[in-house]
Amino acid sequence: MGIIAWLVLGLLAGFIASKLVNKQGEGMLMDIVLGIAGAFVGGFVAHTLGYEGITGFNVYSILISVLGAVLVLVVYHALARRGAV
Repeated sequence: MGIIAWLVLGLLAGFIASKLVNKQGEGMLMDIVLGIAGAFVGGFVAHTLGYEGITGFNVYSILISVLGAVLVLVVYHALARRGAV
């Protein structure tokens, strides 16, 4: 995937995940960063469990990215509550 596709996928995944986790967005830049991090985390977890990772800009990849971004957001909020972030 090209860099623009990663940014769009990251924005979409980060936005959806932030709405699922805390009902409000983290801001466009943070949504992109957390979404891209979530895509990597989701792809890694999916690959570790024997599934395909991110395969392109499709529904499966968005689902994997959103699940990874939810994991990243939960960890982010746990660290932010402690004052570590």
